[in-house]
Amino acid sequence: MPSGLFHENYSNDERIFQTLWVKGWLWVFILFLFFGFPFIVSDLNKILRFNVLHTAILTGIFVIGAHGINILTGYTGQISLGHGAFMAVGAYTSAILMTKAGFPFILSLPCAGLLTAAVGMVFGVPSLRLRGLYLCIATLAAQFIIEFTIRRWTGLTGGTQGMFVPYAAIGGFIFDNDKKFYYLVMVLAIATTAFTKNLFRTKPGRAFIAVRDRYFAAELIGVNLFKYRILSFGISSFLAGIAGALWAHYISLIIYEQFTIHLSIKYLAIVIIGGLGSVLGGIFGSIFYVGLEQLLEVMSKELSASFPLLITYFVSIKEIMFGLIIILFLIFEPDGLAARWRTVKAYWKLWPFSY
Repeated sequence: MPSGLFHENYSNDERIFQTLWVKGWLWVFILFLFFGFPFIVSDLNKILRFNVLHTAILTGIFVIGAHGINILTGYTGQISLGHGAFMAVGAYTSAILMTKAGFPFILSLPCAGLLTAAVGMVFGVPSLRLRGLYLCIATLAAQFIIEFTIRRWTGLTGGTQGMFVPYAAIGGFIFDNDKKFYYLVMVLAIATTAFTKNLFRTKPGRAFIAVRDRYFAAELIGVNLFKYRILSFGISSFLAGIAGALWAHYISLIIYEQFTIHLSIKYLAIVIIGGLGSVLGGIFGSIFYVGLEQLLEVMSKELSASFPLLITYFVSIKEIMFGLIIILFLIFEPDGLAARWRTVKAYWKLWPFSY
């Protein structure tokens, strides 16, 4: 009688889906996302009292961006505080290409990712000699330089007035409402998740992990530290650019104040809460952050309606609560929600004979 998983070769051991059961449940979940979830949002809106489809779109965009910073920080060990600025590069690139160069969305989106990757690799050059907090400061400089460029280059970016961004469209199909845009974001979020999961089964992905864990030993066995650190910056920035472009086409108006240092810090918080160095960490962290933000928004409105004289205090509730939650996670669950999920799975896998 089978009592576990027994692999006879290395390729079987490296399979993403170890059993048909796992693969089946994943397909059920994907089918639910496409054919079930969009049709029950009206009922969920009444229960949760916020726009669930809008929340799902934001979550999908954050998932794409979170995978990017997790590749750089969680898997390669390079701390970055410039992720928000790289999203801005992607957002403005796609907007400029569509409005001023006449590019279709199907071309402007990958171009936004590629240009952002190039910018990220330029700012990743200091990673050759800098690590830890020193590299963090270097990426912080990138954040301020990109913000300053967007703000001052008024002829191209609109400066402080921002830019209007046209709807995303593929052929004659225009993503001009939440339901249509939801499908676009979900397709890209799933594709990005699959890419990230497979990346760390390849030579570059394993090199990223080696650089993070033992960079000196990795160099001794022939891993080119500079090459893989720059590559990690490029892939991370590419995903940030894609997320930024999707954000721009969704909200239709972008301004540099949407991509400040606060956004970069939020992304770091997302991967810390979700779990550094875990693909599920980016997903769990994004769901947790966006869902919590919406719930706190509802709570703030309810409290403001009941206590109008204290409305100014309720505005800061979201930031205070989110900060406290990050502290609690660092104390009680430093490995994030992904680690807790693995613990729960391990418990039920052996239940009721957990010993």
